[in-house]
Amino acid sequence: MKRSPSTLLLLCLVGGVLAGCSGHDFSDLDAFMEEKRSRPGGIIAPIPTFKAYEAFAYSATTLRSPFDRPIEVREIAQLQAIAAIKPDENRSKEFLEQYTFDSLRMVGTLERDDIHWTLIKDPDGGVHRVKTGNYLGRSHGKIVDMADTYISVVEIVSDGTPDGWVERPRTIKLSGL
Repeated sequence: MKRSPSTLLLLCLVGGVLAGCSGHDFSDLDAFMEEKRSRPGGIIAPIPTFKAYEAFAYSATTLRSPFDRPIEVREIAQLQAIAAIKPDENRSKEFLEQYTFDSLRMVGTLERDDIHWTLIKDPDGGVHRVKTGNYLGRSHGKIVDMADTYISVVEIVSDGTPDGWVERPRTIKLSGL
């Protein structure tokens, strides 16, 4: 096999570089390591002590969420002026009245036989059809208005006095908006 002069030159050059790296003089490295070993060892600081975590007790969980629209006093006064408000205790309870209002989610609408339905998802994952006039939530909430993106409910809640009741407007907005 015939080799070109440039290939031979390259092989000689590589051989020369490798021969230059074959020195066994590590005296400078040995001196550096010996200097580092002769120094005294450092002292490791102890782990700092931490104060115990004190849990924060949030006492405002029963108050209205700051992200909900506040109920205007005019609306409540108008609703109270309508009649002596009292829930109908003789009415048979509907299925969605076993859940709290805040646990129910609107997931869509449906129209069947010219009847508009709203689809409500309960916390257990079930989806139910409701229409105007149905009840939901634990506070005697009656559906009074429906649209594609929300349903309006009027709940009957205690005003804090014996046999005193007040109507409270609430809405459930379509989930995902």
